[in-house]
Amino acid sequence: MATVLPKTDVVIIGVGWGGGIIASELTKQGKKVVGLERGKGRKLEDYFMMHDELRFGIRHGMMQNLSKETITFRNNEGMRALPMREYGSFLLGVGLGGSGTHWNGQNFRFLPYDFEMRSKTIEKYGEDKIPADMTIQDWGITYDEIEPYYDMWEKMAGISGEDNPLGGPRSNPYPTGPQKKTVAMELFTEATKNLGYHPYVQPSANLSENYTNPDGISRVACQYCGFCERFGCEYGAKADPLVTVLPVANETGNFEVRTNAEVRRILYDGTKATGVLYIDLETGEEFEQPADVVVSTGYVFTNVRLLLLSGIGRPYDPTTGKGVIGKNYAYQIRKGAATGYFDNKKFNNFAGSGGLGMIIDDFNGDNFDHSDLDFIHGGMIILGQTGLRPIANNSVPSGTPSWGAEFKDASIKYSNAYLSVKGEGASMAYRQHFIDLDPTYTDDFGDPLARITFDFEEQDRQLTKFMAEKCGAILKEMGADHVDISGDLGPYNVAEYQSTHNTGGVIMGADPETSAVNNYSQMWDVENLFVVGASSFPQNAGYNPTGTVGALSYRAAEGILKYLEKGGSLI
Repeated sequence: MATVLPKTDVVIIGVGWGGGIIASELTKQGKKVVGLERGKGRKLEDYFMMHDELRFGIRHGMMQNLSKETITFRNNEGMRALPMREYGSFLLGVGLGGSGTHWNGQNFRFLPYDFEMRSKTIEKYGEDKIPADMTIQDWGITYDEIEPYYDMWEKMAGISGEDNPLGGPRSNPYPTGPQKKTVAMELFTEATKNLGYHPYVQPSANLSENYTNPDGISRVACQYCGFCERFGCEYGAKADPLVTVLPVANETGNFEVRTNAEVRRILYDGTKATGVLYIDLETGEEFEQPADVVVSTGYVFTNVRLLLLSGIGRPYDPTTGKGVIGKNYAYQIRKGAATGYFDNKKFNNFAGSGGLGMIIDDFNGDNFDHSDLDFIHGGMIILGQTGLRPIANNSVPSGTPSWGAEFKDASIKYSNAYLSVKGEGASMAYRQHFIDLDPTYTDDFGDPLARITFDFEEQDRQLTKFMAEKCGAILKEMGADHVDISGDLGPYNVAEYQSTHNTGGVIMGADPETSAVNNYSQMWDVENLFVVGASSFPQNAGYNPTGTVGALSYRAAEGILKYLEKGGSLI
């Protein structure tokens, strides 16, 4: 029998970026908030001396234990899904701060086109440009409407950057200037300008200078150590919930975090959410936490799975296309790339930061004509300098033997004499790509695991080939003596790392029949339940998702405050 706890104003499921932002904004307004985090607690001191590539970079020391809970995966409905028991395609963070503790810090605003992709594509190219099984949707919010929330996020996190010449309009400049340019970045800049493109320094959550944000949180500048992705930042230079929003919420006295608290159900009386049921992973005790508002800010799979387990919303049926929970799962297309090897140039590839690099958006969104192309959208092209750690990086030109003296000689010769230029392509939603509950496999508590059904489509293969050719041409213009182009895209393989940019399943829109939440992240079916995160993306853009998750979190916080004041639907 679960112990029923005193009621609170708001209970938050998952204390990462979304949960931390919402807790900060609500507690500053006097609301009582309980945050439930299934992982352990963390503090900045835990990051000291964390530069252990084997433990954290290779053995995934900050990630979820897949032997206790994982996902199952299949390429199509004709296959049996199997559990992911080793980390490959994506990395599932766990612990206070969520993925905001181990992300790279690569930060972007989506393009105006991204929020109205379906209508803008039809308007320009006609309905036939969109394949019959492609289920892309407009978001129900425009770039101009979300822009103020991007601004809030960037000021809180201290995003370092410069204007994207092909991006949407900004109300304010970035709060800190761009990070330092390396020799490789200068080479990319010159080459892309020669080709007629529009390079700019990547926006980064790794501070370019000391900074104090509007909440009075002061942080120091990045040291360019190269240990960002899969690691916590001991300097606090990388924006992290632990050093930005959570201290603000804690300072109010209105926020209580409970770690090792696994939420198993959102409690629902048929009209409203009444709270959550969770288990203390240390004692095994079950608790009910009643609340006026429930906010699910977990990772994509967590948000979808909790709703399905709790019987909330209409589960998606890929046969009929009806239902919304689990609909429009999408990923990221990152196989279009090229690597250039230089015989007479050297680069300091082992220095860098997670968000350091140069980008062009000339082939992102609808910034170029798609009339004669067999795909829509595109992606950014980036030369990143995130810091190549020695264990995981040993690139040699194609044709080099995979062992022996020649391999060793090439490894030494090119250890600091190669550069990669990569495309990060958008991932479109399809009727046959979705998340549901696995009928066979369960977690430690006997609850079904989330099951992903996904594969690459012809859209993705055409986009990958296109991006790879552009990447190769840039490296040739940069003066590479040997260029290897990677433009072939086989079946999706969950065992191969690609990105952690999973999206969809609780998608945002203007129509309750085709979306799960409105543009405040409020569920259409349950007015006091807000579901926040990349799960609300109707499809994925040609950028990393975190900046948009941050913006949506600020808007959701505003919506929750409005709801607590007035009640009812916010749209």
